[in-house]
Amino acid sequence: MVKITGGAAFSAKLKTISGSGKDADLGRALFAAGNLIEVEAARLITTGAVSGKGHVPSKPGEPPSNDSGVLARNIETVQVAPLKVEVSSNAPYSVFLEYGTSKMLPRPFMGPATQLKKDEAIALVRRAVDHIIAGGSIR
Repeated sequence: MVKITGGAAFSAKLKTISGSGKDADLGRALFAAGNLIEVEAARLITTGAVSGKGHVPSKPGEPPSNDSGVLARNIETVQVAPLKVEVSSNAPYSVFLEYGTSKMLPRPFMGPATQLKKDEAIALVRRAVDHIIAGGSIR
């Protein structure tokens, strides 16, 4: 579980932005933060992987090893609302790899990607909020 500190102050900052026409600017920063996670998840899957005849499956606890490319190509960042972004893996077997099954231990990639890029994503959004509050525009 992730513990967030300074939530009240951050919420107050966001209220000054809401409806100010800066939502789109902050939305772009949120999308960029989500994209960091998307790219990292794909990197975890593809780094060192061999496709085809020489393919070696990943070990339990390791990210999946790229074979066909379907998993890495089906990770996406979507802006579902002005201030809401979702990063998802849409290959039909993503959830089985991430969490495992009764017959296979997990090969997580989304959770580790999120953890690896969390600080960078938070810093990106924080800079955007601070810039907007200071009266700037992000373009």
